[in-house]
Amino acid sequence: MPPRNAPTGRQRRVGAELRKLRERAGLATREAGQLLSVNAARISSIESGRFGVSAERVRMFAHNYGCADETYIAALADMTAGRGHQWWDEYRDLLPSGLLDLAELEHHAISISTAQIAHLPGVMQTVDYARVIFRQSIPALSPPEIEHRVSHRIKRQEIIYGDDPTPFKAILHEAALRMQFGGRRVAREQLARVAELSELPHVSVLVIPYSAGAFPGAGQTVLYASGSVPQLDTVQLDSEHGSECLYADYQLEKYRTFMRRFEDVALREAESRDFVHNVISEL
Repeated sequence: MPPRNAPTGRQRRVGAELRKLRERAGLATREAGQLLSVNAARISSIESGRFGVSAERVRMFAHNYGCADETYIAALADMTAGRGHQWWDEYRDLLPSGLLDLAELEHHAISISTAQIAHLPGVMQTVDYARVIFRQSIPALSPPEIEHRVSHRIKRQEIIYGDDPTPFKAILHEAALRMQFGGRRVAREQLARVAELSELPHVSVLVIPYSAGAFPGAGQTVLYASGSVPQLDTVQLDSEHGSECLYADYQLEKYRTFMRRFEDVALREAESRDFVHNVISEL
């Protein structure tokens, strides 16, 4: 199997999990290579995602590393299944890899929760709202670059509108509802979209009003994507320098706590839906 020049986030995750298992077993790459009859350089390449590994090999590595969690091993092995062509592949030469990894992450997630302070979730955005957001990028994007990003963002919404939708929870601070990106018309249409989506059985919208006071976190956008087993959950953070994915055990536990605390200070669903409608009526 030839090396990959640009492994996807999912391929890198398989490698990272194998590295985690090796390190828990107390083995250096050289020792692991001797155990598995693979040279140390190949072990490193597999763990970085540059070399693919079959489901059978994943099971062999995991068992030799002393992992006894068969449910986790099966879920990890399933992640090696052939990708085939996915819709986000058409953007491979047009968008940063982090945006493609985000689409892949959402596509495979069992459920998704997001916490937003200033913006509304990408998969809930209207075309006009998304276009305004991308026009604020630094450095400035060209018109074609903006349209590629808008198109990609709208196609990500298949996780909500598709035949097999993903359970989606959006915890939104009142500030995100009050931001009038694009003016009153765009803001009103965007909030109407949020209210409409909140009626879907697989979508939950919770609002944190200003009156709730303090809330946890540093104000960054957080997306928590649940894997088929908790060990394969992923946290995705947005920042000015791009997207970042976290999946170390202590990071997952930290953000599970963060999402629980963030939800604890929010209004319940019915109250939140009424709150959104009230904000619309004020525009």
